[in-house]
Amino acid sequence: MTPRRPLLALLLAGTALASPQAAELPVRAVTLSSAGLAQVERAGPVAPDADALTFRVPLADVDDLLRSLVVADPAGRVEGLRLPAQDLAAEAFRGLPVKPGDFASRATLLNALRGQRVAVGEVEGRIAGAEEAEPGLRLTLVSATGLRSLALGPHDEVRLRDAALAARLARAADALAGALDAGTREITVALRPGAGAARQVALSYVAGAPLWKPSWRLAVPGFGERGATARLVGWAVVENHGGTDWQDIRLSLVSGEAAAFRQPIYTPVLLPRRLLPVQGSAPVAVQADTGGRPVPPPPPRRAEATRGFAPAPAAAMPAPLALAEAPPAVAEAVAAASLGRVSFTLADPVTIRAGETANVPFLDARLPAERIWWLQDLGARHPLQAVRLANTTPHALPGGLATVFGSAGAEAGAFLGDAELRGLPPGESRILAFARDPGVQATAAQRGESLPVGVALRRGFVQVMLRLTHTVTLAVDPGTASGLLVLDLPARGGETPRFTPAAQGDFGLRVEARLEARPTTLDYGWERDGQQQIPLWDVALAEPLPPAWRDLALARDTLRLPGGQDRLAALRGLLDRLPQAAPGRAGLEALVAEFAEARRLMDAFREAARAHEAAEAALARARQALEDRSG
Repeated sequence: MTPRRPLLALLLAGTALASPQAAELPVRAVTLSSAGLAQVERAGPVAPDADALTFRVPLADVDDLLRSLVVADPAGRVEGLRLPAQDLAAEAFRGLPVKPGDFASRATLLNALRGQRVAVGEVEGRIAGAEEAEPGLRLTLVSATGLRSLALGPHDEVRLRDAALAARLARAADALAGALDAGTREITVALRPGAGAARQVALSYVAGAPLWKPSWRLAVPGFGERGATARLVGWAVVENHGGTDWQDIRLSLVSGEAAAFRQPIYTPVLLPRRLLPVQGSAPVAVQADTGGRPVPPPPPRRAEATRGFAPAPAAAMPAPLALAEAPPAVAEAVAAASLGRVSFTLADPVTIRAGETANVPFLDARLPAERIWWLQDLGARHPLQAVRLANTTPHALPGGLATVFGSAGAEAGAFLGDAELRGLPPGESRILAFARDPGVQATAAQRGESLPVGVALRRGFVQVMLRLTHTVTLAVDPGTASGLLVLDLPARGGETPRFTPAAQGDFGLRVEARLEARPTTLDYGWERDGQQQIPLWDVALAEPLPPAWRDLALARDTLRLPGGQDRLAALRGLLDRLPQAAPGRAGLEALVAEFAEARRLMDAFREAARAHEAAEAALARARQALEDRSG
């Protein structure tokens, strides 16, 4: 009797497949980026005869791995990478007489292989059928002499005579087993071993990963302390979704704005092609002969220009890019900054199992800080409590949520509020507001005014140059406290501030004022230039010369002439407000004097015109009376 082995193993053991001497490289370092990526580094010693490296990655990371894998083998050569097809079962069973469901039992698998030549012990034949029966499996074979029915135990051997089919069934079984863990893929990196002893081999790749999320613990000094410092402690929430345990790895946290893309290069892409029909004999069409017809003379022949088409030059193929060897590991450092990027490398090894979430500290710094009041809105009644923090470290601080605690007096160790810390470059400062201070009251009022600064005489009007001002007045009562108030004022387009702002940005114009323990009034003004025109006479008149005086309506038309209505009063009011050294003042004074004389003459003209009208009316009555008496 032949040794008994499991039936499935016997069916798939037609050929022995040589497996490479594969080494599993552990994860040694992980760099998490704020772009949602993780650079994973695997490294370790491999045997002199090792010809492959294996590791498993999540299916979602295969696209990124295929485009970013870098292998460094100092004593060997990289030959390529292999991994199962994206659809394991569909590719492995393509062209086989069996389906994945046929592996459910021995009977279904053997029935799917009907007609295949097998050997059971010394008996050979082709499978006719199989069924489960007591006490085991009953297999029917077709031999040269007839049908043979064999009762097989659970360990009887059935050998396939078709070695190629057996090998493909073996690969299909492997694929079926791998499909049970459809969320991961096993990656095999083929190497050509070099001569010598064991060597160090490293590889790295970039894959998608959850964002590492910074959070801050900020201990602020007491209010009013000068030259104080705040303690800023940064913690990072890190998640291991790579499917592999991180055991004593070097963990780096990178803050930057790197471009990141995805490309489905693991998915088979079949380009559409135009369907070209099969060409057969063309149909023969015959038309009946209807006899000849007169033929007109042919037109004169014209020379046709020929145009040559030169083939386009073939585009030069770019030279293949050579992957450089992996750079040596950098020395451990708290932080390393480069253009637009800062990397925090933890000093101690980190262990995070697959699927775990960790919260690890990555920064502990003392930074200059000052507690202040911050008024962002002129309509707010109470200012915010805030701290102004200066980044004196040589690198940028990534943005995140800061939990603020007190560090002195009654606030020592107490939670004061939460604040948002935006990205803070080195050498700059930020204001972090964490609460509102109801003990300080503020009221804002605004007013605008115009002041003439010059005049120019034009035909028919006086052009006035104005200085328009807008003033914000802030009344603040800090109670019994003293400290610095930071006020954000709006940036008024086209207007120039009459104060020097401490800073300007998206918040507008920022000013500062030191408040003592008493009510204070603060004024901030803007100015811009404007113009105004004062007409010298009614614009409806084409010329200032009046028509015949007899055609005037004294109660209306005389007021439209120069100096009429309130024009003289408007010019006198302008002259009173105009500075003594303002340009055009002398001309305006002469104009006011001339208009005053014109006004006097106009008043005299009106009196004379009224008297003339009264005399003419009396004369007309006398003439009428005389005519009535004389008939």
